[in-house]
Amino acid sequence: MGNRDTRVRGLAARAGGWSARHRWAAVGIWVLFVVLAMGLGSAAGRVDVKDSDQLKGETHTAARIVEDAGINEPASESVLIQAKDDGLKATDAEFRAAVTAVVQAVEGTGKVTDVTSPYDTDTVSKDGRSALVQFDMRGESDTAGERVEPVLKAVEGVQKEHESLRIEEIGGASMMKTFDDAFGDDFEKAEYSAVPVAFGILLIAFGALVAALLPVLLAVTSIMATIGLMGIVSHVMPMSDTANSVMLLVGLAVGVDYCLFYLRREREEREAGRDAQTALRVAAATSGRAIIVSGVTVCVAMAGMLFTGLAEFEAMGLASLMVVAVAMVGSVTVLPALLSLLGERVEKGRIPFLRRRKRKGNGESRFWTAVLKGVLARPVISVVVAAGALLAIAAPAVGMKTQNLTLDQEFGDSLPIVQTYNRVNDAFPGGSEPAEVVVKADDINAPEVTSALADFREEAISSGASRGPVEIKLHDAQNIAFVYVPLVGGSDLDKAGASLDKLRDEVRPATLGKVDGVEAPITGQVAGSKDFNDQLAGAVIPVFAFVVVFAFVLMLLSFRSLTIAITSIVLNLLSVGAAYGILVAVFQHGWGASLVGAEGVGAIITWLPLFLFVILFGLSMDYHVFVVSRIREARLRGRTTNDAIQHGVVTTAGVVTSAAVIMVAVFAIFGTLSMQSMKQMGVGLAAAVLIDATIIRGVLLPAVMALLGERNWYLPKWLNRLPDLTHDEAADAVVAPQARDDEGEPLRV
Repeated sequence: MGNRDTRVRGLAARAGGWSARHRWAAVGIWVLFVVLAMGLGSAAGRVDVKDSDQLKGETHTAARIVEDAGINEPASESVLIQAKDDGLKATDAEFRAAVTAVVQAVEGTGKVTDVTSPYDTDTVSKDGRSALVQFDMRGESDTAGERVEPVLKAVEGVQKEHESLRIEEIGGASMMKTFDDAFGDDFEKAEYSAVPVAFGILLIAFGALVAALLPVLLAVTSIMATIGLMGIVSHVMPMSDTANSVMLLVGLAVGVDYCLFYLRREREEREAGRDAQTALRVAAATSGRAIIVSGVTVCVAMAGMLFTGLAEFEAMGLASLMVVAVAMVGSVTVLPALLSLLGERVEKGRIPFLRRRKRKGNGESRFWTAVLKGVLARPVISVVVAAGALLAIAAPAVGMKTQNLTLDQEFGDSLPIVQTYNRVNDAFPGGSEPAEVVVKADDINAPEVTSALADFREEAISSGASRGPVEIKLHDAQNIAFVYVPLVGGSDLDKAGASLDKLRDEVRPATLGKVDGVEAPITGQVAGSKDFNDQLAGAVIPVFAFVVVFAFVLMLLSFRSLTIAITSIVLNLLSVGAAYGILVAVFQHGWGASLVGAEGVGAIITWLPLFLFVILFGLSMDYHVFVVSRIREARLRGRTTNDAIQHGVVTTAGVVTSAAVIMVAVFAIFGTLSMQSMKQMGVGLAAAVLIDATIIRGVLLPAVMALLGERNWYLPKWLNRLPDLTHDEAADAVVAPQARDDEGEPLRV
């Protein structure tokens, strides 16, 4: 590129230039896109993931059989009647009177069906102190929680009349209502509070109302457009409420980040004395390029979730990918147009007590200048200390235990229904979460099928997989039977899993498996947890490989440096490892668990490690690309490697810090929720972003680059044929004298 060549190249620069010249057209197109996406999405409606598509394996097969048969399983409820001391037994008259009163009370509500007495179904505990009255809620199971209130009150009425007994209701409907009452608004409030929190931090960072509003405006409009697109896309790949929540988190994070990168660079160039048009052009060619590289990398990371084979993960991955793509496009198109329209008015609405602090020359942070001085003076010590600290933090991750959290792990003992759940499991191991065998036959009443069902019931108990009672419900019209088997192990998922394996591998083949034409997949919560774990375990290596390999290739193409590509991957993996270590230390080992309200969890929710890897690997690339791009730009302008590193880090420190504080604050909100799975997600994300923006970007990255020197830009000759995606500098960046390396040779970066 000759010194006289003042043209700029690259998609970001061209898009920014066009938008700045056609301001109203760019804004109009963006508004039209958002409105059309929302309108079409609303008209199309959203198709959610079906139960039959949630998992693979036997759980999927069972759900498909039930769905194809058109059977709507009702929400089942149980009333535990238990003596408060050892004196009263189920055979006593007072106990029998209480059972009769419960049966009459729940039947009297008109909200239930198929009420059974424990004396008819043998649901009396071995010690004779506990019994279960069982029934189903009328109507759709999904809305049973809205109709269960009269039944709960009827049971409470019986409890008041029998003080010597404990009479408590538990089941799908009662748990749904209890959790909705206790936590229903919890998650929603966290989502809605994220935007005001982000805006407040931006207001402090910029000190001006208009400047603070722009990132929030871009993030919110990107989210709105993506919600509409999710409705359209859901007809091809179903979505879910979880995917919607994850999309909101990711959309807010990257939308604010991208706008922050662009806006800060444009402000910095104007503060350096450039006119508004030149400042905008420089921001488009530099920060705009970083946004595109970062956005594509994040999209690739999110696409990794599509390889899990789990419908929920696929929905989260696609929704996140879409919102990142939309925010990226908005950042390099409508944002330059808005900045061009606003001009100096972007500083409007200045907050008197939030005057901007003057930074040391050219927007450099005083704090990070001091830190970098020490890091660059002793890079070896800095690498050893920083990497050693992160490896120490990551060490607990070696013993990570993952499982689907049980009710008491997820919510603790704060709710009475959780205590009821524990009492039922103690008295009837596995009774609150039985395995469910869905038996499909050509004729469910055929003698050989009836005999096999009876044999299965007997073998399930004699094998030690269950202590009974095993209940069978027939659906003659559909030739389907449901067999409910309480698993030995109860809420201990390891022991219950062993009982499930015995049912699947020994009992079923010896009984139902001998009848031709019979399908008998085993489902239920324990089975669902096992099938989910098996599916997820099989997806870990493909997802990790896909994300790491494609991120490596993108870094290689974007910076044309094998060294940068390798160090990028290593540093991001170190950041993810540290996040894993913190999760295990807090939630599994209980170190400092009281600080976040996580005592007694003892495990990490199964889906979180893979989810965190994908999300963090994507989000951490935001900072990495932004910082390294600035270092490379400074090196191209003729600075020495160490000067370029210092300049790149300290000039980006402000925007990286602001972006990180916003993300940490938003994720920390989810760390305050009552559900341990959400708490784990919030703490893990917040800790990782904090580590990434400080230790990784502020210490380890510059120290490693300082040690490598000119080798940072090493590219083997046999890779020279790779596409050149590096040059996207502003005109004034390339008219400077030819940059040279430390030996005085022309620099080829």
